[in-house]
Amino acid sequence: MQFLKKNIWTICCLTLVVLLGSVDSAFAQAKAQDLMGTAQSKAVAVFKSVKAIIFVVGGFGLVALAFMAIFGKLDWKKFAMLAVGLAILAAAGAIVDYSTGAGTGGELADTFGKDLSYDGTRS
Repeated sequence: MQFLKKNIWTICCLTLVVLLGSVDSAFAQAKAQDLMGTAQSKAVAVFKSVKAIIFVVGGFGLVALAFMAIFGKLDWKKFAMLAVGLAILAAAGAIVDYSTGAGTGGELADTFGKDLSYDGTRS
């Protein structure tokens, strides 16, 4: 009994290693693919949501720049930075799809030339 009290953590860790080593590899692979698929779908959802928020904020920035242009205080450098940044953000999905080999029509795609109705479906 004294041996068990002194070495309980060692025995537990050894038991855990043996159990993890004996798990069927197909089961582990299926779980890993399911985990990666879930992570990918969550990442795509976050990207789309953040992109929509940034487009709204960028729209307010364009309105502010329009007022600055009306009153003659427009800094063209800031306008160019905002316009190029929004264009890069609009094309980011297509760039990621192309570089990962997803081809055309991937999950991210781009926002150039999309004919989407208000609810997000193709019209």
